[in-house]
Amino acid sequence: MGLLDRFRKKKIEEKLGEETSKSISELEQLCGDDKETYEALVNTMFLDPTRIETSLKDAAENAQKSEKAKDFTKARTWYEIAGGLAIYEGNVKKVVEFFSVCEKILPDKKYTILKNPDKAVTKAQEYYKKSPKA
Repeated sequence: MGLLDRFRKKKIEEKLGEETSKSISELEQLCGDDKETYEALVNTMFLDPTRIETSLKDAAENAQKSEKAKDFTKARTWYEIAGGLAIYEGNVKKVVEFFSVCEKILPDKKYTILKNPDKAVTKAQEYYKKSPKA
């Protein structure tokens, strides 16, 4: 029986891998030759934002609390979540605000979405409209 369980587990893992690569390829197709926009989105947007159980407002509040408590790693994580939710909502102003704060808090990571946020958010909105998940 243990041998059969191993085969079932492998098939499930393969299926999950196919779903992930399918989602990424849809984003790549949408961005086409615009690699800069793709790179900006692949590291910042949520492929299925409906699975995030916190609101944009709560994420922003948690980020500010963590920043005041000088827990900068936690603050950056919350700002990234808030930024991803702002992308989903199509709020370019908030996207710039949250990811700019991320860069300011811990400047070791650069966010390419800040180079052309309008274009990136527009592409993300196209993705979300086509995606049955979002």
